[in-house]
Amino acid sequence: MGAALAWIGFWGHTAVGFLYAALAIWVFQQFGGKSRQQIALIGALAVTAFWGIATIMGGPGSLLASSGETLRNMGWLGFLYALMANGEGNSHPRTIKMLYGALFLALLLQPLIDFALLMAMPDSAQATAAAAKSVQLLRMIFAIGAIVLVHNLYTVSAPEARWGISLPMAALAATWMYDLNLYTIGYLSGDWPTEFIAMRGLIMTILVPVFAMATRRNSNWRIRLSRSVTFQSVSLLAIGGYLFGMVLLATALQLVGGSYVRMAQITLIFAMSLGAMLILPSGKFRAWLNVVIAKNFFQHRYDYRAEWMRFAETIGFPSDAAPFHERVIKSLADIFESPAGLLLTRDDQSRLVLQARWNWPTADIPTYAGNSHTVPFFERSGHILLMDDVREGTDDRVDQTAIPQWLYDETRAWAVIPLVHFGRLAGIAILAKPPIKRGLDWEDLDMMRVVGRQLASYLAEATSQEQLTESRQFEQFNRRFAFVMHDIKNLVSQLSLLARNAEKHASKPDFQADMIETLKGSVGKMNDLLARLSQHSQTRHSAIEPMDVETTVSAVIHSKRLIYPIESDFSPGLLAMADAGRVETILNHLVQNAIDATEDGSPIRVSASRQDDWVAIRVTDKGSGMTEAFVANQLFKPFESTKSGGFGIGAYEARALAQSLGGHLHVDSRLGKGTRMTLLLPAAKEPAHDKDIDKAA
Repeated sequence: MGAALAWIGFWGHTAVGFLYAALAIWVFQQFGGKSRQQIALIGALAVTAFWGIATIMGGPGSLLASSGETLRNMGWLGFLYALMANGEGNSHPRTIKMLYGALFLALLLQPLIDFALLMAMPDSAQATAAAAKSVQLLRMIFAIGAIVLVHNLYTVSAPEARWGISLPMAALAATWMYDLNLYTIGYLSGDWPTEFIAMRGLIMTILVPVFAMATRRNSNWRIRLSRSVTFQSVSLLAIGGYLFGMVLLATALQLVGGSYVRMAQITLIFAMSLGAMLILPSGKFRAWLNVVIAKNFFQHRYDYRAEWMRFAETIGFPSDAAPFHERVIKSLADIFESPAGLLLTRDDQSRLVLQARWNWPTADIPTYAGNSHTVPFFERSGHILLMDDVREGTDDRVDQTAIPQWLYDETRAWAVIPLVHFGRLAGIAILAKPPIKRGLDWEDLDMMRVVGRQLASYLAEATSQEQLTESRQFEQFNRRFAFVMHDIKNLVSQLSLLARNAEKHASKPDFQADMIETLKGSVGKMNDLLARLSQHSQTRHSAIEPMDVETTVSAVIHSKRLIYPIESDFSPGLLAMADAGRVETILNHLVQNAIDATEDGSPIRVSASRQDDWVAIRVTDKGSGMTEAFVANQLFKPFESTKSGGFGIGAYEARALAQSLGGHLHVDSRLGKGTRMTLLLPAAKEPAHDKDIDKAA
């Protein structure tokens, strides 16, 4: 059996020396070494031939054969590097170059370690065994790294060019996979597997036709690096380094010797494993690692294809039941690894209100989240704010007056991103600080702008859809109103006929009984219709003129005090430019809503006072209050009502009437604490002596 293996080993390595040398000469004659990758291929074939000859001359375990194998691996490693360097672009991520450098270092370390051990302990069996172990370990490491590179090059190459590199990649993968098995068995068994060593020449000979067919294809082998595959290489390199460290330290302990070596090795491996389990799953550690890797190893921070697919998945195909506006924030926060976010949108009067919050329940945001400068500044500039720079005063593009005070006070606020759609500000996204502090470079800002514009288009589309739905609801209501009007017309016709007949038959007892019965039925039907239409009735408006505020408000309070306690407080002599009828309608809605929201009998307070150029009429209750989302999304929407059987027109009509008077209706509500509704009406001009009295008061 030994003679047969020796014969196979001799002729197999002889064939390697002859055939690879012939293939190198043929490639040189065929292509002339015109490109860098062709020169690298010729060199790799030549050193492979040298390895075959060196193995025959010195024997498989000789220093000459070991040096030949090192040169062979260097040659093919250089060939792989030439393929990568020939790819599109001259700059490649540092991760790939690091892996090539690590493998090249592993190849150089092997002869250096051998030489150092033999010089320190010449003619020593222990030195020979240690040298064999070092050879096997370093060859294993190189084989693993080389296989990773082969896989990397194939997977990152352009699909149309893979056919040109598939054959050499398969041949190299087979070569190093065979070596990995060889050295793994040798390392674990503590001896060289002679069968595997003898068959190496035969295996390499079988691969000669594969390399020959690959050269016939003459592909240009275009390579494009993929960030995701490169990150896999980083992961494998880190794992390999970790395993290498464990094996190296355990081997060092073995060389030191002693009675407690085995215990020390077990303790070492357990401690390193425990440390890895505690550190690697940490979100903060992963965030730090991603920042470091993206900052130092990659041409681009983001894998745009993966980020865009995740963005589309979050927005268009949600895996959970989160509302649309929360998904808007989450899709943006996920890209920049922000743990929380807020979304502010514009209401009908171009004021910023809180639309949604994601993982940020502690943010204290006022009802109107911006000031008069906020929307114009972001709409005009589209400037993305980094709040730490704004607080430190290092952002020279920001308009300090446009930033509300609450945003300064909210320490978690990190990035403020305007969402602009066709020159109009649709909203503002506010992201919380990531776990690891980081700045914003040009790539972050570009990504934020692009995603912000896309989100703005989604918000604009959602707003248009809401308006269309509202319009359809009005259309449906108009149809119902037409049916009701038809019923009213029938009742009027019936009563008109009854009135005409009464002139002729009023003295007849039978007619009188029928008339009473008919009137009762008509009254019942009309009451039903009035109950259905009371909130939707439209009246003819009177002209706007100076109105005594106390008189008008007192009339509303008087009618309501019969059913609920109401406190009042008026500044004397208040005059507003308004229509008393419309003001009474507004206040009736506000007071009735306050009564409905207060179940514990707490009195409602109605007050009126001067506020700059306005007269402010406030209706305050201590009832259940409303959420920010309800105020922003439902309170002033028609057909949205929390009352059983309500049409949801009251608040909508109140604000519409306030706007028709040139005024405003403001809301300040906290869930569980109550609500204050403020009606602002233009103040009427008063005589100069009245103004002096007010100022003195």
